[in-house]
Amino acid sequence: MTEQNIDQLSVNTIRTLSIDGVQAANSGHPGAPLGAAPMGYVVWQKFLRFNPQHPEWMGRDRFVLSAGHASMLIYSLLHLTGSPEMTLDELKNFRQWGSKTPGHPEFFHTKGLDATTGPLGQGAAMTVGMAMAEHHLAARYNREGFPIFDNYTYSILGDGDLQEGINHESAALAGHLKLGKLIWLHDDNSVQLDTATFKAESEDTAERFRSYGWEVLRVQDGNNLAEIENAIKQAQTNKDQPTLIQVKTVIGFGSPRAGTSKAHGEPLGAEGVAETKAALGWDYPPFTVPAEVKAHMDATERGAAYEAEWNKMMDGYRAAHPDLAGELDAVLARQLPANLSEVLPSYEVGGKPVATRNAGGEVINALAKVVPGLMGGSADLSGSTKTTIKDGGEFLPGSYEGRNVYFGVREFGMAAAGNGLSLYGGIRPLVGTFLVFADYLKPAFRLSAIQMQPVTYVLTHDSIGLGEDGPTHQPIDQLAMLRAVPGAHVIRPADANETAAAWAMALEYDKGPTALALSRQDLPILPRNHAGVKKGAYVLKDSENAQVILIASGSEVSLALDSAEALAKEGIAARVVSMPCMEVFRAQDQSYRDSVLTPNVKRVAIEAASKQPWYEWVGSGGAVIGMDTFGASAPAKILFEKFGFTVDNVVKVVKGVL
Repeated sequence: MTEQNIDQLSVNTIRTLSIDGVQAANSGHPGAPLGAAPMGYVVWQKFLRFNPQHPEWMGRDRFVLSAGHASMLIYSLLHLTGSPEMTLDELKNFRQWGSKTPGHPEFFHTKGLDATTGPLGQGAAMTVGMAMAEHHLAARYNREGFPIFDNYTYSILGDGDLQEGINHESAALAGHLKLGKLIWLHDDNSVQLDTATFKAESEDTAERFRSYGWEVLRVQDGNNLAEIENAIKQAQTNKDQPTLIQVKTVIGFGSPRAGTSKAHGEPLGAEGVAETKAALGWDYPPFTVPAEVKAHMDATERGAAYEAEWNKMMDGYRAAHPDLAGELDAVLARQLPANLSEVLPSYEVGGKPVATRNAGGEVINALAKVVPGLMGGSADLSGSTKTTIKDGGEFLPGSYEGRNVYFGVREFGMAAAGNGLSLYGGIRPLVGTFLVFADYLKPAFRLSAIQMQPVTYVLTHDSIGLGEDGPTHQPIDQLAMLRAVPGAHVIRPADANETAAAWAMALEYDKGPTALALSRQDLPILPRNHAGVKKGAYVLKDSENAQVILIASGSEVSLALDSAEALAKEGIAARVVSMPCMEVFRAQDQSYRDSVLTPNVKRVAIEAASKQPWYEWVGSGGAVIGMDTFGASAPAKILFEKFGFTVDNVVKVVKGVL
């Protein structure tokens, strides 16, 4: 069989496996795999350096299917290239309970994937972070003769990806940073779920990307494998610009619904599958992989050779640069110093009050000295969020070794890049903005949790305590929103000592993101109790035969302490509990939880935010002092008085509960 014939047979195998999987599930998206199979084949067969037997190999190229609804495309590619996990039975069980072929690609669930995708725009946006990580690690650790980090990052994305706002944020950032070796392939089929794209857009995508600083190439025939290959080769030569390759395709190619929105998101039906296969000249039973295709596409041997070559280079690197190699090994393993608690700043009770955002900045700089993988920045707010790593250098075109990133006012793109930085490996990203602007980055925070990525979100100006900026900048509902995300930790420390412990918790938690909610205003220093903070809640001040338990987080913990003293003067014994992290406390065993929140004792929670999360802890007989409205513009002290965060009001509420 000629090379041209085996190429075409392979492309049609990808297409038919994809539509067979969708048809078997009676659910899914056949249109994109039919149209995009040629570019998927060319990338995976001609260019992608990976090892199907060891998909986590650090030296591999990265590939992200941003158009995640086309998941059968990547599952078919994984099967054909030799993934031991992606068996033919898994393809037959597409979208079924327990299969490795869920409706959209899920990192950590299916080996061989570099990201979880499906929410349009985010897959491509995460590749920006991956390219940033490659550039950063190469600048720091590559040495002459040892290009340890030298991979390409690819993404296939659709018209919907390009319409999402995050695409504009991320593409602009990538172009500004001159991230060469980042290659996006646009499945340009001019059709989306509802209708043809011309009814929804009229922009010139190519000119938009050129204005961002991208190289833009065009493949007019999406079935012309040589044309696609030549475009990728040209893109690979441009080390100073990311590249967008617009590939003109036909959605649902070969099917009766080709070129229409009806090809997008529903099975073709038995008759439609038969007609499609006839149009493709395919005369095999469902889920057939011709023997010559199996032999041709199996990447096991070449993948093992790629990795062996890289490992040999690493051995030489370790011999030539032992100290640097030792640091790199620790970075890639995300090792933390054994004496982490000793590294953290400590603050003395009775000392000068400190805003937790300021304490957070001091902690970041202490950690940066012993955690070389720590890097990141903020959405144009580093001076306010205190996220700058002093002497860490700036991550800019030509100085990628810098650890401080200027993301610009691009909260969503920043958080998605944080996910990509983390997914690449080694990097411990931090991203910062005001807590109220968590609204802008919430979808990426959610993907941090789904992908179990340890991204640290530094969210400052955490309550009405920020004062005069008013209700647009005062977070009310954001803590409840973030706490609702499964697998995420939301920590609102009460003082500088709790902030130090919170940062240690963030670095030690590797199963999801951590959001640190930090104050703008100064807060009194409390006794250091890292062990208690790390359990999510602890007894800060006890009282014999307590009649009420005051539970608080953040700046309201000091109010709870003052209120306990006032209650004692009136003969009411109160215990004060600091609860910086509900999620961690919830995970403790029942005996510990009962030792902190004694059963059958009345409880009052205090937090200058939405009341909703606190009812779990106070029960039906307790009360919550929180916010039922938005804030207002005034000095912080006035706001706390007007909204009931005073000792007098706490005493009044406690008496009412008792």
